Amino acid sequence: MSGELPRRLLVAAVGVPTVILLLWLGGWYLSVSVALLAALGADELYRMAARREIRAFRWPGTITAGGLVLLAGWFLDFSRFAPWAMAWTVALLMGCLAASVVRRGAGERPLSSVAVTVTGALYAGLLLSFALFIYALPAREGWTGSPQSVWAGTFAVAFPVASTWVGDASAYFVGTAVGRHKLAPSLSPGKSWEGSVAGFVGAGATAGVWHVLARPALPDFPLGLGVTIAVGALLGAGALLGDLVESLLKREAGVKDSGTLFPGHGGVLDRLDALTFTLPLAYGLLILVSGALA
Repeated sequence: MSGELPRRLLVAAVGVPTVILLLWLGGWYLSVSVALLAALGADELYRMAARREIRAFRWPGTITAGGLVLLAGWFLDFSRFAPWAMAWTVALLMGCLAASVVRRGAGERPLSSVAVTVTGALYAGLLLSFALFIYALPAREGWTGSPQSVWAGTFAVAFPVASTWVGDASAYFVGTAVGRHKLAPSLSPGKSWEGSVAGFVGAGATAGVWHVLARPALPDFPLGLGVTIAVGALLGAGALLGDLVESLLKREAGVKDSGTLFPGHGGVLDRLDALTFTLPLAYGLLILVSGALA
């Protein structure tokens, strides 16, 4: 724990203010930053696949990953974004298949190469793009009251981000201190059932605190305190699944970290693995639950 804790605190000390600043700036500052992370994350996945001799079409995949986020930043509405994203993804799929025929033979594992290319673009690009849809939700759904708070989008994205990060920290500290029953020893030996439960509780509690703090910026937010806490706990479960998925991918590749962007602390996917699941989950839950309560 002594070696891991300073690195976690350093990443938090730099990362949290940076995220808050980007959320406050919004617009293309946020979109371009998320797009860059998505492209780097997709490239990390392709590098991991290369360790198993699967040659992804790296440039088309990384460009698509970043492009999907920029597309989301342009539309800021999932219903308008979806047809264009589908067209781009189909173009990537068809282009990779055609390139496999023209430039690669059956001996270069075209099925795996194409599958990994499309998966990387969707995993890193499509899933992270939901941060921008959440950012736009308050104005679109009328949660901001009048006049609209400049912090509305920031608070909206802070809901899944804070729940994810605090839940992850709770799971880490409790699991390190008292974790005895391993959750998935073949994938992530450090995770325990005790830590996982603490993560759910921490995520739910964070959502409750968020509900109180966000009320001035989002006076017409439709979820009550109890429902918000429940959604937060579900995000904690989504964060755990996202973490385990990335651990599974790293196990197959035979690597400890997905990359080296953060010295001593891994790559983009190591830092955003949980958010790849909690961002789309948060968007879906907010839309469904607020619609059901309307």
